[in-house]
Amino acid sequence: MSDIEIARSVKMKRITDITEKLDISEEYIEQYGKYKAKISIDFLDSIKQKKDGKLILVTSINPTPLGEGKTTVSIGLADGINRIGNKAILALREPSLGPVFGIKGGATGGGYAQIIPMEDINLHFTGDIHAITSANNLLSAIIDNHIFQGNELKIKKVIWKRCVDLNDRKLRKIEIGLSNEKGMTKREDGFDISVASEIMAIFCLANDIKDLKRRIGNIIIGYNEDDKPVFAKDLKAEGAMTVLLKDAFNPNIVQTLEGNPCLVHGGPFANIAHGCNSVVATKMGLKLADYTITEAGFGADLGAEKFIDIKCRKTGLKPDAVVCVATIKALKYHGGQEIENIEKGNLEYLETGIENLLKHIDNLKNKFGLNVVVAINRYNMDTEAEIKLLENKLKEKDVELSLAEVWAKGGKGAEDLAKKVINLCKKEEKTLNFMYKNDETIENKIRNVSQKIYGAEDIEFSDIAKEQLNEIKNTGIDITNYPVCIAKTQYSLSDNPKDLLCKEKFKIHIKEIILKNGAEFVVAIAGNIFTMPGLPKVPASEKIDIDEKGNIVGIF
Repeated sequence: MSDIEIARSVKMKRITDITEKLDISEEYIEQYGKYKAKISIDFLDSIKQKKDGKLILVTSINPTPLGEGKTTVSIGLADGINRIGNKAILALREPSLGPVFGIKGGATGGGYAQIIPMEDINLHFTGDIHAITSANNLLSAIIDNHIFQGNELKIKKVIWKRCVDLNDRKLRKIEIGLSNEKGMTKREDGFDISVASEIMAIFCLANDIKDLKRRIGNIIIGYNEDDKPVFAKDLKAEGAMTVLLKDAFNPNIVQTLEGNPCLVHGGPFANIAHGCNSVVATKMGLKLADYTITEAGFGADLGAEKFIDIKCRKTGLKPDAVVCVATIKALKYHGGQEIENIEKGNLEYLETGIENLLKHIDNLKNKFGLNVVVAINRYNMDTEAEIKLLENKLKEKDVELSLAEVWAKGGKGAEDLAKKVINLCKKEEKTLNFMYKNDETIENKIRNVSQKIYGAEDIEFSDIAKEQLNEIKNTGIDITNYPVCIAKTQYSLSDNPKDLLCKEKFKIHIKEIILKNGAEFVVAIAGNIFTMPGLPKVPASEKIDIDEKGNIVGIF
């Protein structure tokens, strides 16, 4: 059966049954139909005295173009922990329509490890990303209206972009104001994908509505004739934008196929944003269960690094255990074998590709100081010899391996992983290490991540990036405590998506530096990466349809 057929074969519990098990009073629940709901942010304040449970971070090696199943393993692990008699909850990101209609075709797990209702979650869900898109574009409208109405703030340069939650490469750079109306000013503009917008980053990092509004007000929309920054609050935009986000800011709750709770909230990309679900949903999960399982997007060089250096740094959160997901297929891919021609039982490519996994383990275990277990998302074509080779390599590094058969078996296929994760959580607590200090320069912060995490020889700035760095320094804004969010390819430790082996020395080439003053971090764009992706040659949208009975088909 396909994923969507499996999802439909399960009788869903009413969402109120799920919230009752978590002791969430009806006054804090706003239902969106029978099977999904929002939990009021006020509920988090009402349980703030409760002790936090354990936090488990799921990350992975550098993925193939189809991903490695982090979400599937996360869901299976939550079901597995519940199966062996513990209380676990998931805290995941919301899928973006870009990948759903692009290459992935869905992002709610797979097989018998899914969250449901999967069609709703993958499409419009509760409208959060639409609200983020609307807030972003309201600011764009306010900016251009202010200029049209006389430009009292003397705005000379607009850097704020519009956004849409689809992969549409033609919108990366556009020209607006072409109607030739009196007073209309032509200018260059562009679009980001909504999940890479600063509004999404703010939404996921804000602690409460007050913090959300404060951060939105601090967004830099451009510069005036004196080259001083102009903020969203100068346009009196923050109040209306926060109103659009008010309901969206309440975390969403759904369920797994096995009827276990899942908070799905916020959805920033990890290659071009910080890649973690919302702070409020993570904190809510920690109060509601003994174990909260969350994930960080793409490989550990991107998602996990940003989870720690941005999210943990800003919130005081700390993972008690980390699951690093890999597949035999992906390890061979990183060993030099073409993805279309992965051979069963080829140990040579596997042995070479294991180096990618070992680099991520070294980063997680020895650089960040975290307890790590490796989960192999098992495929039918994986052989015992391949698994044994990998197991022996990991033993040399004192790291355990668990075969996660969650796609085929759901929580039952993750019982071994669940036990190993719980044992890791019981280990003596270590000090969480960040890759740079708060008071280092932006250049040094980027260099530290590039050298320590990616394994780069050094970094190199373009002339544009150098100018942008000077522009940031001349704003007078205190960015001492701002972390860096490096946007680069997810397919390689380098910034070259084709350099999978990374055997030769490489540099990280910084093309642009962008101050996200509302999100309170600095984005460094490395290599040929875009904040508005494009569709592949054969997009997943070609398979997505609706049948004669009105059922959605083709989401997988």
